[in-house]
Amino acid sequence: MREVAVTLGSVGRTLQGFPAPAVVERCALLLEFARGLPNDLFLARMIASQAEGFGVMPAGLGLPQEAYSELVARHFPGSGAERWARRVPPPPPEVFPERTDLVALLLEHGAGRDLSERWIAEIVACGCAGGDHLWQDLGLWSRRELNELLWVNFPRLAAKNVFDMKWKKFLYKQLCQREGIYLCKAPSCAQCSDYVMCFGNEE
Repeated sequence: MREVAVTLGSVGRTLQGFPAPAVVERCALLLEFARGLPNDLFLARMIASQAEGFGVMPAGLGLPQEAYSELVARHFPGSGAERWARRVPPPPPEVFPERTDLVALLLEHGAGRDLSERWIAEIVACGCAGGDHLWQDLGLWSRRELNELLWVNFPRLAAKNVFDMKWKKFLYKQLCQREGIYLCKAPSCAQCSDYVMCFGNEE
């Protein structure tokens, strides 16, 4: 189990001044087809960002083609969004073996509100392979939006992040604790010299 996710590389554009007008326009277009389901807005923003080259998500937001087509058909029927994706390959399993564990962790804490939670778990896990803050790698528009996504889909897990740890650090720490692995330098976060790395500002 690794404490830090493997990077997908420099495939995403900078998020300075984000969201760009092209992303906003594409998101608005997609939302015209939305069905009013719990994850419509989050998915629209991630799909629009990926299509315009922001973030590091691979084609289909890391989902298999069939699953991505099902996602688009369920949330944005008739939008044609399955044809928007940049052809960025997903990280190979051998360099991101913890993806399955991350998906399982998220789903164990699912809200049970909507079947799209399975897709969201896969997407969030894939985003953990990026090298920036999780909200940026996913193509969301702010950390606050990532907070909302996790509370909507995995509220019991989100509730455990009582000290507002950075989400990638938090998710990997949860995996380590499940495996009985403790890699932290100090007995408590408040005493740790790496405190800012785990709890610093993500905006």
